[in-house]
Formats: sequence, C-alpha cells, structure tokens
Amino acid sequence: MSEHEGEREYPHHHDGPCDIEQRVKSLENLLIEKGLVDAAAMDELVDTYENRVGPRNGAQVVARAWTDPQYKQRLLADATSAIREMGYAGRQGEHMRVVENTEQVHNMVVCTLCSCYPWPVLGLPPTWYKASSYRARAVRKPHVALAEFGVILGRDVEVRVWDSTAEIRYLVLPKRPRGSENLSAEQLARLVTRDCMIGVALAMPVADLK
Repeated sequence: MSEHEGEREYPHHHDGPCDIEQRVKSLENLLIEKGLVDAAAMDELVDTYENRVGPRNGAQVVARAWTDPQYKQRLLADATSAIREMGYAGRQGEHMRVVENTEQVHNMVVCTLCSCYPWPVLGLPPTWYKASSYRARAVRKPHVALAEFGVILGRDVEVRVWDSTAEIRYLVLPKRPRGSENLSAEQLARLVTRDCMIGVALAMPVADLK
C-alpha cells in the first residue's frame, strides 16, 4: 500500500472511534456548520499531512540513507539531528530513533498507550495504527500481525517491536530493494511507503516503479 492510497482497516479487526475522535469530529462539524472552516479545505489539509507531505519527507530520509553511507551512520546514531539536517523537525518529532531492517532482523513500530507517531516524517497516523487490535496483536504475535499485512517472514528472522512514546518516536529504515543500485535518490524515494517506515510492509520492488 502506498502513501497515496486510502486508509486501510487493520485486517479482521474493526474498532469504533474512541471518545477523543468523536469529540474532534463533533467540533469539526460545529465549525463547518458555523462557516468558520471550509470542509473541503480541511479534508485537503488532513490528506496532505496524512498521505503526502509527511510520508514523502520520511521517504527522502530513507532514500538518502540508502545512497549516502555517512548519512546513514549519522541517522542510526542520532536520528533527530540527521533528520533535522534535511529540514524535517518540529512537534511530534523532537526525539527520534531510526531502526534498520536487515536480513536477520525486521522492525515494526506500535504505540501501546495511544498513538504516538513521528508527524514530521510520516504525517498523521493511519486509523489502524490507533486501533487496540493492532496494538495488542503487534506486541503479542508480531509475526502474525505482519502476515495479516502481507509481510511473510522466515522463522529465522527476528521481529523487534518498538513502543513509540511521548519521549521517543521511531522510524523504520527498510531494506533497500534488490536491483535498485542504479536508481536515483528521487526514484528510490518513490519505492518507500508510509507502511514500510512503520514496519508493516516492505519497500516496493523496483518492478513497481512507474
């Protein structure tokens, strides 16, 4: 699933909106009714942060790490500073850590308490990320949770689950796709989706690049 596609439901689980979501929606409707905000403009703003600006920023970070070994070292050592180098900083991104996927290790991110999420590089969190069903399954049965997203890993691959909090937020550095050695950083960034930077997907194969 790319960052340009619509929201997905966490497979086989359907949680209703939480109380805060209901209150936010009620407030939004009230503001629209009073003519204080434009519904189309608000939808566009949310879509921008959720599906375009945020994930695109993270994709640029990943693409640079794939092509610049020195930057990758800085990113893994001090993600907050390295991400800030590229101009991506601000609220919900003050304390970052990047974890790298390898042949032996696959990382995925969850927030077990609420929905802590790195806005500057991923935008707004998807609905399924906030669902209690995803939080529970990711912690208790990560291999099963990944399989439900279509990521099938070998039994020899260790899955590490990182709990995002108000103190620190995580970004997954996915494995670089095979056959991408001759691609530019711009082309590589197009292979990076929001979901692979959360760890519930792999980077797109080169064959899917259009």
